[in-house]
Amino acid sequence: MTKSNVVSGKNQSFYKSYFSMTLVIALQNLVVYSVSLADNVMLGGYSELALSGVALCNQIQYFLQMTVMGIGAAMVVLASQFWGKKDTQSVQKIIAVGFWVAVAVSMLLWCAAFFFPHGCLGLLTDDQEVIREGVKYLKIICFTYVFFGMTNTLLAGLRSVETVRIGFLVSGSTLVINVCLNYLLIYGNFGAPRLGSQGAAIATLTSRIVEFGIICFYLKAVDRKIRFQFRSLFRLDREILKKFLRVGSPVIGGDAMWGIAQGAQTAIIGRLGASAIAANSISTTVIQVLTVIIHGSANATGVMTGKWIGAGKIEELKRYAKRLQLVFLALGLVTGVTLYLVKDFILGFYAITPETKTMAVHFIIILCITTVGTGYQLNVLTGFVRGGGDTTFVLINDSIFMWLIVLPASALAAFVFHASPEVVFLCLKSDQILKCFVALVKVNRWKWIRVLTQ
Repeated sequence: MTKSNVVSGKNQSFYKSYFSMTLVIALQNLVVYSVSLADNVMLGGYSELALSGVALCNQIQYFLQMTVMGIGAAMVVLASQFWGKKDTQSVQKIIAVGFWVAVAVSMLLWCAAFFFPHGCLGLLTDDQEVIREGVKYLKIICFTYVFFGMTNTLLAGLRSVETVRIGFLVSGSTLVINVCLNYLLIYGNFGAPRLGSQGAAIATLTSRIVEFGIICFYLKAVDRKIRFQFRSLFRLDREILKKFLRVGSPVIGGDAMWGIAQGAQTAIIGRLGASAIAANSISTTVIQVLTVIIHGSANATGVMTGKWIGAGKIEELKRYAKRLQLVFLALGLVTGVTLYLVKDFILGFYAITPETKTMAVHFIIILCITTVGTGYQLNVLTGFVRGGGDTTFVLINDSIFMWLIVLPASALAAFVFHASPEVVFLCLKSDQILKCFVALVKVNRWKWIRVLTQ
């Protein structure tokens, strides 16, 4: 076999792994976000007040989601390098550490949401009618937090060893159960009680319990890569814990900070009226669904980056990093165009006022542009840079853009210059374009490559 044939075979193997993993993770994310979209659309058809109330509660869920995603990402950064060395015992130890960190965070958030629901939602808006509607939902949905944390850390452990299809199956079951129960409990169909937002919360809680049961069964009876033993959850390794905290703290802190920042953004939008809250909820939910390929690509890039560093294939990694940057840009462009084409179709499902619909259209058009930047910078910074072990840089970069540029500019636009909601929304999303310049310089200097298994 000639050298060119060997190289060609390696290329095919790399791209096959990258694109297949991206597609499966994207499908999983699509189903996960479709659960929120189902709640969003069904409640939007029930009443705009219910939609606004649940939208505020979802900011608390979003904070949890970002924090748990940070824990999972920290697990992947470490575990994928050990997977590159075929050290599955260390992978099990990392899963145990991440699992209990997620449980602790979930329990703290449950306590805050269950015992102080009015205080939590009062941080996001002054509208008492919206708060009252949101409390009905929050008092139930908070019981999903621990199940969500446990399930997603176990899935992150599997993702670090390139097992991703189970995530799609788990999320698929959640979607089916959630939509069916929403239909029964939100509107009171087939003799069920008409519970509105409370019905949506009960549906989500039921589906979260089921998905946790599925992932436990898979780890016990099906998985053959990790051969996970549940008793290992109760034997924490001190050295792994220290390494996890050292490497993972910037990742977890960065994602948690992002969740807090999104809450701050919602608080700014929340002061602009119920229409702005609803329009922001609609546009944000839609863009989450349509950017699943981008997020799937970032996850796949992080796993493969860690694996290649662990296996010592640094030069091959550099070669593919150069090529994939063009792929990332293309993903952003395609997503932006798709969002523009489907915006009217999606908004047709919502029972909202003309004012809210017009504002939602304007918000979505802004996202069509900023998503191009998301496609590039997210993959580069969280895929290559953070996946390569340079976790602190991403934390510092996100902190500077969010707390020193985006939020101050948005607050000034909203409360000092009294700009329109569209201008405020543009300020809130501007970092997606600005980060591209930092990402371009950082990734091509290669100083983000760190070996963490020594």
